[in-house]
Amino acid sequence: MADSHVTSPTPSGSPAEPLVLRLRPGDDLRLALEQEARQRDASWILLCGIGSFSTAMLRFAAAAAPAPLAGPLELLALAGTVCADGAHLHAAVANGSGAVSGGHVCAGCIVATTAEIALLPLRDTRLGRREDPATGHPELMVRPAGR
Repeated sequence: MADSHVTSPTPSGSPAEPLVLRLRPGDDLRLALEQEARQRDASWILLCGIGSFSTAMLRFAAAAAPAPLAGPLELLALAGTVCADGAHLHAAVANGSGAVSGGHVCAGCIVATTAEIALLPLRDTRLGRREDPATGHPELMVRPAGR
């Protein structure tokens, strides 16, 4: 994600203040957040996210693959964790009729006009992801910072 896509009233790495990002039209929400975390070597808890998508890819509960949702869509809610190893995000979106769908955010959620994201940086904790043999998915690892 280019610097022109980031708006932050707080200094990078501030332990107590949220980092606020604005994604622009055409950005892929998940890929942009993962790229930003890698560039900053950061661990974040996603506080909130709103905006709009031209198209979305959500994986519904127990589904093997994501489902494409045609826009325009409003991003009503976004929650999850983001780190240099990847993100685990869930979203609720509404179509033009107000019907709401929700699920696991996959690559392919393309910003239509804007996405406003607030992230809480973790000072004393590092998040990571590692393949869990029990689930077959990269699952959250929590460890003290510096390890």
